[in-house]
Amino acid sequence: MALSAKNLRAFLDASAAVAFVEVADAKGSTPREKGAWMLVSANSIYGTIGGGQLEYMALDEARAVLRSSPSPLWGGWPAGPGGGGDAEPAFAIDAPGPRRDTAGNGSRSRYPPPSTTRTPPPQGGRRALTLDIPLGPEIGQCCGGRVEVAISLVDKARREALLKAARADDARRLHVLIFGGGHVGHALAAALALLPVRPVVVETRQDALDGIAPDVETRLTPVPEEMVREAPPHSAFVVLTHDHALDFLIVAEALKRTDAAYVGMIGSKTKKATFRSWFLKTAGGTEDEFARLVSPIGGDTVRDKRPAVIAALAAAEIMTALAGE
Repeated sequence: MALSAKNLRAFLDASAAVAFVEVADAKGSTPREKGAWMLVSANSIYGTIGGGQLEYMALDEARAVLRSSPSPLWGGWPAGPGGGGDAEPAFAIDAPGPRRDTAGNGSRSRYPPPSTTRTPPPQGGRRALTLDIPLGPEIGQCCGGRVEVAISLVDKARREALLKAARADDARRLHVLIFGGGHVGHALAAALALLPVRPVVVETRQDALDGIAPDVETRLTPVPEEMVREAPPHSAFVVLTHDHALDFLIVAEALKRTDAAYVGMIGSKTKKATFRSWFLKTAGGTEDEFARLVSPIGGDTVRDKRPAVIAALAAAEIMTALAGE
């Protein structure tokens, strides 16, 4: 699931109770940085703190907290173990020894649980749980660092803070305009939909927009080059329409944007050479502007021209360019 305010709200709306799991501290080599977080419900998760045994342990403890605590969003005790009482039950922390396999394959891990401490509740009598986890052979990870993971329940204030932050993150995302809804355009839109950018597919044909990946914006316009002029600063432009002449017009317009983070055009070396001749002789372009064009997109190291492969290579290329903005 792509991280966005829309998807975050859907996750929260579908969950009666949610635990907030955050990397409170990270020392040495660790899967994620301090501040990384995920949300855990009884049967699903949103986000990640890095995967592996570290995340499995955090999932175990977060769901133990959910089973033994009242829902701060809806009130009352959940049904099942730890629920139904009037007083808040104590957190159950596993004793040293084998732990159940959280991957669900029926085996048991030989690794002991992480050390845990209880922190005083900031308000309302609720406890927060902190896990101090060395990322070494004790848990089957060889990162070598150490992570402190804080687990707490999501109340209404935390919910609103998360949604506000997600909306702000959405607004900060850089735009990637994909001109062309052909096979590569569809594959590239699907790849970028999973990344922290705002992909927009621009087309002159309505039927070419059918089946575009969810969470990807679409624009139908007879004059796609106008979308280049209207794009926010530091946008990326990827040009792969069904018409080479249209490609040339859009690329020429994009190269005029000195603030463009990336300008790429699908095609062969011959197509690029033809564009260069037209751009310099007819479109009033310069060699410096032409030098900013990336073509073919995704490079030419990998010879596989299947749309999904081109899309994967181009997505990595685009993300590298955007990282410099």
